[in-house]
Amino acid sequence: MPVPNRAGLNIVKLDVKDVRFPTSLGGHGSDALHTDPDYSCAYVTITTESGKQGFGLTFTSGRGTEIIVLCIRSMKRFVVGKNAADIFADFATFWRAITNDSQMRWIGPEKGVAHLAVAAILNSLWDLWARLENKPVWRLLVDMEPEELVSTIDFRWITDVITKEEAIQLLKSKKAGKEGRIKTLLENGYPAYTTQAGWLGYSDETLKKLCEKYLKLGFTHFKVKVGLNFEDDYRRCSAVRRYIGDDKVLMVDANQAWSVNEAIEWMKRLAPLKPMWIEEPTSPDDVYGHAAISKALAPYGIGVATGEMCANRVMFKQFLQSGGMQYCQIDSARIGGINEILSVYLMAEKLGVKVCPHAGGVGLCEMVQHLQYWDYACLSGTMEGRLVEYVDQQHEHFIDPCVVENARYLAPKLPGYSTQFLPGTIEKFGYPRGSEWQRMFKEGVFPPPDEAETVNA
Repeated sequence: MPVPNRAGLNIVKLDVKDVRFPTSLGGHGSDALHTDPDYSCAYVTITTESGKQGFGLTFTSGRGTEIIVLCIRSMKRFVVGKNAADIFADFATFWRAITNDSQMRWIGPEKGVAHLAVAAILNSLWDLWARLENKPVWRLLVDMEPEELVSTIDFRWITDVITKEEAIQLLKSKKAGKEGRIKTLLENGYPAYTTQAGWLGYSDETLKKLCEKYLKLGFTHFKVKVGLNFEDDYRRCSAVRRYIGDDKVLMVDANQAWSVNEAIEWMKRLAPLKPMWIEEPTSPDDVYGHAAISKALAPYGIGVATGEMCANRVMFKQFLQSGGMQYCQIDSARIGGINEILSVYLMAEKLGVKVCPHAGGVGLCEMVQHLQYWDYACLSGTMEGRLVEYVDQQHEHFIDPCVVENARYLAPKLPGYSTQFLPGTIEKFGYPRGSEWQRMFKEGVFPPPDEAETVNA
């Protein structure tokens, strides 16, 4: 696929907004460690001299978003003044430049605030590229020749698992049947599981109502948050198992709450409820710990899922090599954009690990559907044992929201990465000057922001 013509594609502006939604008021998104999240994002808009725009974001949980916004502003120098066509023509080089500046890499490298900022910028660039080609991102990726797609990836530090040449050959080996798989996606969509019924802050009554709701919507896979109190976990998980029946699938998610030995013992006691996986059982950086948990729980038929807070492709490489994950959970905003995510998919495929993306936060469902569509069409070629997380929150704020029917993500059809907010969303929920936040401050629903948080006002 040729890159767009350079004419009119000089990037003249990069704007970033702090956007927050008051989800903590209803306990939405609550888990063992994130007890009061306000689902938020740093929202990037890039504009070319011809007026073409790209929209991207990185997901956050409220406080701290202002820090990522400042980091994105500091990274403008890598983007403004560049020609978008030149970036796309040598995307891997651009990726290394923005992630490995000799001074800014000290606050990473390729992790934390710096990498979250990079993800928002990279997501906006991919959105722009897809819009210029008049395709949804998944179709942009699917239509690339293996050499073109691989040229967007920086393989530094992962060639001991997969080289550029191996990646090209792997993609070429999967070409047979590609058009049929695209047809399947367009006709049938991609399977989803729900976490919406399982937030830790929900009452038992809410839990029951939401299980009933999502069963009627066709869901067969339900994830429940655990990790604070075993008796409460067993009671809640038993209730979910009772509501959904033995023929449906239960998964549990501890969000890093346990030590390694605690995770093993806790899950052995939950094993009678037949959970398919335990997600993030311990520190997201503990490769050996996850490997030990995986080995201990294998006789119980419980896999380990992790990756939503995995910092970069090198961490993923080690988890995949060690046997520390049986379900690889890439996140569309945690590591460095599509470029780096593609490298994780390639390593997972070579090492035989299923990819089941993390989603649910602001814009995450919108983005990961594109990635999993590409994976099925061009790489894994199968949906067996693979699912995309679905949480029914904040979709109403997007021009092109994800559509899930009968527990399947339907194919995005509009150009881009499905990341553009509707007009008015920023005016209402931009922090702290948005009209909804000003109202809540005035009514005492939330305390007014402190000095640090007003830096982006």
